[in-house]
Amino acid sequence: MPKTVITYGTYDLLHIGHINLLQRARALGDRLIVALSTDEFNSNMKNKRCIQPYEERKIILESLMFVDLVIPEENWEQKVDDVRKYNVDVFVIGDDWAGKFDFLKNACEVVYLPRTKGISTTERKLEIVRRAE
Repeated sequence: MPKTVITYGTYDLLHIGHINLLQRARALGDRLIVALSTDEFNSNMKNKRCIQPYEERKIILESLMFVDLVIPEENWEQKVDDVRKYNVDVFVIGDDWAGKFDFLKNACEVVYLPRTKGISTTERKLEIVRRAE
């Protein structure tokens, strides 16, 4: 039976750190689902403002050969339902969230992957702003 992996994120200004995480996540199974934070969720719950709108970020992720399905992330609580709905075997997220999703261990394996050092969307956004000034 195929092994399904799921991960969550905003993926604004896709960069090598995102690619590394997604490739390593996909290597843990046969199918990778990416739950992509909607613009509303980012704005209302995460206090983030995206440079790229949800639909653009979704198209970019769908074009990656190691991403099998992109679904909307609309709230913090949906993870339990997503794991059930998509028969997820492995939940993957960056290690900056270590321990925060251990409650999912009753339903699937939980893996916290190390982030790529020196790469940050926040830093990239600041760099873009500086160049524009």
